[in-house]
Amino acid sequence: MALMITDECINCDVCEPECPNEAISPGDEIYEIDPNKCTECVGHYDTPQCVEVCPVDCIPKDPDHVETEEMLMDKYHKLTGK
Repeated sequence: MALMITDECINCDVCEPECPNEAISPGDEIYEIDPNKCTECVGHYDTPQCVEVCPVDCIPKDPDHVETEEMLMDKYHKLTGK
């Protein structure tokens, strides 16, 4: 499933450059993750890089965007053309 950023976000800016799919962008008040671009780093890394660097642990899985590993890999292929 895609990830999401909760309102515990402190806008520290460390997650955005870590996303290989450019799914993270500044929102009105906190950073946001585009579920159409988020693959949880499947195809790029073993673990979601934004989760690894977040100092406040505010990036859980998004229950509104449930996806299997296979679905995430398909999304990776569509996004990257690989």
